[in-house]
Amino acid sequence: MSIDALGFARMLTGKTGHDLTTDVDAETLVRWAIEEYGPRFAVVTSFQSEGMIVLDMAVRISPEVRVITLDTGHLPPETYEIMNSVRNRYGIPIEVVVPDPTEVQEMVTRFGLNLFRNSVAERRLCCEVRKVRPLTRKLTDVSAYAVGLRRGQGDSRTDVPKIGEDSGRLKLSPVADWTREQVLAYTREHDLPVHPLYSAGYTSIGCAPCTRPTVSGEAERAGRWWWETDGNGECGLHFTADGRIERSVDVLLREILTK
Repeated sequence: MSIDALGFARMLTGKTGHDLTTDVDAETLVRWAIEEYGPRFAVVTSFQSEGMIVLDMAVRISPEVRVITLDTGHLPPETYEIMNSVRNRYGIPIEVVVPDPTEVQEMVTRFGLNLFRNSVAERRLCCEVRKVRPLTRKLTDVSAYAVGLRRGQGDSRTDVPKIGEDSGRLKLSPVADWTREQVLAYTREHDLPVHPLYSAGYTSIGCAPCTRPTVSGEAERAGRWWWETDGNGECGLHFTADGRIERSVDVLLREILTK
């Protein structure tokens, strides 16, 4: 946690200790970030429900707020639909980030178009090239950004802090402590654009070949990379895998970057 964020959390909550931001209201946190960082703050979203709430709060506070999204080249058509709905609803530009075409070409030439089916390491390589590296490059002019992570989304997210740090910049998760019911209530109250795939049984939405609908009783992110038995159900944007997988990804990445 940075000094600015630490001081903000203490001022707002009057608390000290590890999780200073437990009681920070989501909208208050977003407002503080916009006022503190201006154009060096951005909302990073894939237009799922939680991200839409953060986006809506931010635009209500400042219509000039930056909104960033990733186009991996594998997105379902419905994601482009909601992207257009957001543009029309809020009248805002959306900064669309795409992967380096040379890196993608080298990756699929070496490992195949469907490498994500081969192993957890190759799937994480695909995420690294299509998501992690492009976003890292994009965030070089950003000092703080907000995402729609929520602790109830899965086991890997149970300890998500509202204010964290990512490579020297603040990473905010304003709705980290919200329940699914709170998300639905805000969405209804403010009539937010809703991703079309939710009505088809999806509870978490990513790349088309790597996401399926879930069934009753499954966790929200059970439809992400459902064929894996030894992964952690994350792409690497927010959480890393175990050291063994990370080392394997590094080796594979070097193979395509040194061509």
